[in-house]
Amino acid sequence: MNRHHNHGHAYVVSRHKEVGRLKWVLTITLVFMVAEIVGGFFSRSLALLADAGHMFTDVAALSLSLFAMRLAQRPPSKTKTFGYVRLEILAALINGATLLVIAGLILIEAWQRLRSPVEINGIMMLSIAILGLGVNVVGAALLRSHAHDNLNVRGAYLHVLGDLLGSVGAIVAGVIILTTGWAPADPIISVVIALLILYGAWKLVREAAEVLLEAVPTHVDMDVVLDALRSIEGL
Repeated sequence: MNRHHNHGHAYVVSRHKEVGRLKWVLTITLVFMVAEIVGGFFSRSLALLADAGHMFTDVAALSLSLFAMRLAQRPPSKTKTFGYVRLEILAALINGATLLVIAGLILIEAWQRLRSPVEINGIMMLSIAILGLGVNVVGAALLRSHAHDNLNVRGAYLHVLGDLLGSVGAIVAGVIILTTGWAPADPIISVVIALLILYGAWKLVREAAEVLLEAVPTHVDMDVVLDALRSIEGL
């Protein structure tokens, strides 16, 4: 009984930590998004406004994760005997699908820029990318410890990680553009980042779908389970 109580208490504590960290990441992401919108407006930088749009998807994903976690705490009802726990898995599926769309849009934009290069302000790009990297490192660090145990948190974590990779790529591209003036560095690095996002998002979508379909977990060998059941006397 005591063990069950301790386990329940540990779960509640872990849940509060997850919610608290998601709130922190949502706050700093929202603040940075507003800063990018203001900076893009006054500097007339389309790149800053475009990145602010990407950050908006992160804000939406984090908000969805928090909303799902709150709904998941509702008790079961007559019509929903299992409760609302699977809303978190559904949120993870939606976040993963959103990432797939974002990666696809990045690939399309990169292809267009390779065909028709545009002039890029390397100094502004590099400055914002460095600031964005700091914000995303903090966000990723806050969510990383809970991303292994909770698919919903992992979806939010992958959104932040995608932005982090974007910041790193933008820094590399900014340095190349400033030192060599070679504009295609920006779309080429964007393609690499998009492919990394696609890989992580596909894994998340597949895992969430398997949970919703009640598939056998990948770490469970059904032959071993059946052998164990057959060995039970009287079964």
